Amino acid sequence: MSSEQEAFDRSPVTRFELMLQSDQIHFFDATEFEEIIQYYIDTASLSKAKKALEIGKKQHPDFSGLQLLQVELMLVNNQYEEAEKIIDAIGEMEPYNDAVYLHKAVILSKTMRHQEAIEFLKTGMAYTEDALEFHNLLAMEYLYLDSFVMAKEHFIKCIDMDPKDTHAMYNIIYCFESLEDTDGAITFLNEFLGKDPYNEVGWHQLGRQYVAKNQIEQGLTAFDFAIICDETFIGAYFEMGKILEKLGRWNEAILAYETTLQIDDPTSFALMRIGQCHEALGNSELALRFFKNALHEDPLSEKAWIALIDLYVAKDNMKQALYYLKKSIQIDNSNIELWKRYAVTHQNMGLLEEADLAFAECVNLGNYELSIFLQWADVLKELREYKKAAEVLHQGLEFYPENSTLNFRLAGIYLLNSQSNEARFFLKNGYLSDASELENFYKQFPQFKSSSFVKNSL
Repeated sequence: MSSEQEAFDRSPVTRFELMLQSDQIHFFDATEFEEIIQYYIDTASLSKAKKALEIGKKQHPDFSGLQLLQVELMLVNNQYEEAEKIIDAIGEMEPYNDAVYLHKAVILSKTMRHQEAIEFLKTGMAYTEDALEFHNLLAMEYLYLDSFVMAKEHFIKCIDMDPKDTHAMYNIIYCFESLEDTDGAITFLNEFLGKDPYNEVGWHQLGRQYVAKNQIEQGLTAFDFAIICDETFIGAYFEMGKILEKLGRWNEAILAYETTLQIDDPTSFALMRIGQCHEALGNSELALRFFKNALHEDPLSEKAWIALIDLYVAKDNMKQALYYLKKSIQIDNSNIELWKRYAVTHQNMGLLEEADLAFAECVNLGNYELSIFLQWADVLKELREYKKAAEVLHQGLEFYPENSTLNFRLAGIYLLNSQSNEARFFLKNGYLSDASELENFYKQFPQFKSSSFVKNSL
């Protein structure tokens, strides 16, 4: 038996569980009960934690450590009012107990009294030998109040005490970004890395800030250093790949993304980006293979479906494009972008009835783009469903009331349906909105180019 196993077998938790099995009550000292209860809280075994607390309080009724753990259990169950009464009572007996201030601050925060929580934490700071947790909680309270300057100061104190605190690092950068202070973030990170030059998260965040400033080469260098610090840092490879794509260095970008596949399980994102790089290089068959692999990893990836479908459209392989459109919509029938492509593809293939239904679904799902109303109306015009086309264009005018294209298109539909009064009204509206749109009207309705009715209406 290993020494670790022997230690576990002798641990208070093991002895407590044996006690429960024997149906007898054994004595444990107060600190052992603290260890037992904290273990059960940490492992979400709340019923056992309550049982241990109940027995512990009987054996040690005046021990405040157990009362603090009772407060923790109450917080888990959202019993804030009861928890506050207990913590206030402990505070009266032990006004110098730093744990009282921490627990009280948590209760105040949970009940949206953030400023009071801040004051309690500031007071409690005087009674603690370990200020890290106080600074962390103070920073979070300031974040709740959108006081990013103060939050940043306390997160910086956290990272001064623990340079490996990645939670604090990310929050510091979040504060700089919220303050739109990219230069400040760069200065801070360079100073931080001067003290801790092997911190991969620091280099990664510095790279992101340089990219935000469009200082691409500095960004690449920072990501390189992040990878030197940690060769398995997947986030740095992804960021590097995205920059290399922007620079048109497709093969290098592929190498960066492929490295992530060697470090960990393949992700849909990496496979799709590799596919897009191959597409840019003209390797369409390889691109298709990677897009399909991306969908195998994540069948709900909208970007992978769209990349695959758009590539088939670019190759003029409408049959395959339509096949994958149908498949994608079976998987995700509420995706607006997929329905839009579904509609346009059917329209381009002359499958007008299907296009009509697909455009209707686009609008039902909340796609109110101008192009949707115009293309849908074009489909209905080809189907000679002039009344329905007019209804669609009127719906478009609800969103774009001053749009000349919609007005001219409506005029043309009314002319096709022999509704001259309505046609005259919308011809005038369209012309007043943008006279230059008249040429597009004649392209859409060439039969009316020499119409005296149109000229007289204008």
